Amino acid sequence: MRILRDRPQIQAMRREWSRRGGQETIALVPTMGHLHEGHMALVREARARASRVVVSIFVNPLQFDREEDLANYPRSLEEDSRRLADAGVDALFCPDESVMYPDDGLPPVKVVVPVLSEILEGAFRPGHFDGVATVVTKLLNLVRPDIALFGEKDYQQFRLIERMVGSLDMPVRVDAVPTVRESDGLACSSRNSLLTAESRAQAPALKRVLDEVAIVCRRDRSGAADRVTEIEAEACDRLREAGLDAEYVAIRRAMDLAEPVAGEALCDQDLVILGAAWLDSVRLIDNRRP
Repeated sequence: MRILRDRPQIQAMRREWSRRGGQETIALVPTMGHLHEGHMALVREARARASRVVVSIFVNPLQFDREEDLANYPRSLEEDSRRLADAGVDALFCPDESVMYPDDGLPPVKVVVPVLSEILEGAFRPGHFDGVATVVTKLLNLVRPDIALFGEKDYQQFRLIERMVGSLDMPVRVDAVPTVRESDGLACSSRNSLLTAESRAQAPALKRVLDEVAIVCRRDRSGAADRVTEIEAEACDRLREAGLDAEYVAIRRAMDLAEPVAGEALCDQDLVILGAAWLDSVRLIDNRRP
């Protein structure tokens, strides 16, 4: 596995692969490192879909809305490198901040995806998705993959990137890979390692509550879309009863994350249920389809 740290290295590799008559297909898996089984599922899917796999590891400062979250984000580059090499990854791109955002005395140019960047996660983390869209754009431009893979756990992020790629006519296919979970249902996340033993035992409540909301959506045949706000508020109450500090539970249309159509039964709509909550200083997110 090649380890690349700057633009010239990744551009040279890309030119080398291009000289092979266009026979190489490239898959990119963007990550912030501290890899878990969810990341490795993305790598395996990339390996199955492309002849070359590139994984990026970059803790992107632009997408953190709290300095302490950036400082505390877990990092394990040496172990990550070993796991990726064992998984057959062709190249690891692990630039530092000066490579991704050269200091020319001006603020970095940012990519903004309207609407999708402002709701749900965007409302609670202002500027977060501008940072995500910006760094993903830069990675796609540098690597120029045929396909880029993202986890469904970050469902809003996936839809935002999908929208960005389509709107900007980027020549890459963006696909989602199903969420990988621990044995008790908790979605795999790099931040799970920061949970205390007590909080780790409480954390699966987020999935359980979303599962309960999914049952309500599947059973509704009488227009419960008119009481979505009530269903969401009750779900947040159940999270608090389980010891989590709920930020939101939201029932949204799966394609664009708009609110469900009023007057139509929930079971007749293509929906996704999303939730976010805090445990100690760790923020958990999850989602599921009804």
